[in-house]
Amino acid sequence: MLGEDHSLVHEFPEYSEQINQLKQNDQEFAADMRQYDELDRTIRKLELANSPIDDTDMHQMKHDRSALKDSLYRRLQRA
Repeated sequence: MLGEDHSLVHEFPEYSEQINQLKQNDQEFAADMRQYDELDRTIRKLELANSPIDDTDMHQMKHDRSALKDSLYRRLQRA
């Protein structure tokens, strides 16, 4: 669905406490989360504006968001 929210808390509500703790106490996690959130916002804005960028660029952005999400999720599981 276009414009869907993929924030970490939305994607992993069962980890909301760990997300908040890691965001506060782990600078690397916080930086990666900011990057993930920024990519998610950018993708949503582009989707809602009918993707006024090249499909290859959009695909790369979604790939980058997915890779960050996977990395953040693995860290959440270990926390």
